[in-house]
Amino acid sequence: MAALYCVLFAYVCSAGLGFLQFCNLNSFRTKFILGFSLFMGLSVPQYFNEYLLISGRGPVHTGATWFNNIMQLIFSSPATVAIMVAFFLDLTHSLRHSSTRRDSGRHWWSKFRNFDQDVRSEEFYSLPYNLNRFFPSF
Repeated sequence: MAALYCVLFAYVCSAGLGFLQFCNLNSFRTKFILGFSLFMGLSVPQYFNEYLLISGRGPVHTGATWFNNIMQLIFSSPATVAIMVAFFLDLTHSLRHSSTRRDSGRHWWSKFRNFDQDVRSEEFYSLPYNLNRFFPSF
C-alpha cells in the first residue's frame, strides 16, 4: 500500500505541476502566488499540528467541538491550505490588469469551455463499438 501511495502521489504531483506549463512563470504575480501558497501550505499545517501536539486541542477555540475539529482537519492538510491560498490570491491579486488572464493561463483553457460547439468533439469523445447509443453524453 505504501508503494502504491508513493506512485499515485507522485503522479498527482506531476499532473499538478504540468498545469504550470500554461502559466507565465516569468511574471512576478505568478511567482508570488506560487511561492506564497507553497510557503503557507507548509507553515500553517505545521503550526496547527504542533499546537495540537502541545496543548491537546487545536488553535481554534469555539463553543462547538465539531467546528473546531473541522477547522483542525482542513488546516492540517498542506495541500488544502496551499490550494485555498493560491485560489484566493489568483482571484484577487492584480485582478484588473490586462495581462492577468494571459499570465494565469486562463486564455488557453477558454477554448475548451464549450464542449458541444466543436463538431469533432462527439467523434473524439465517442465510445468504441457504437456504445454511445446505450450511454449517451450530456
